Amino acid sequence: MNQTNEKEFIKVAVLDNTIEAQLIDSILNEQNIPHQIRSYHDTAYNGLFQFQKGWGELCAPLSYKREVSEILRLIRSSIRDD
Repeated sequence: MNQTNEKEFIKVAVLDNTIEAQLIDSILNEQNIPHQIRSYHDTAYNGLFQFQKGWGELCAPLSYKREVSEILRLIRSSIRDD
């Protein structure tokens, strides 16, 4: 595995809401997958950008992109099915 890919985080997806962010964070933590979640909320603009851009973004090393994307896809499909 390339060490630069392991340390360099890329944007994997835009998250839709807090619940989706909490779910993916919990699952990725359980599986020891490195990741970062950043909210687009800005107190100066009272969250205005979250309505335009989405809730926030999910970043992970390139080497985990496929795995993280699949986990997020499964979360989203299970939410839609419920």
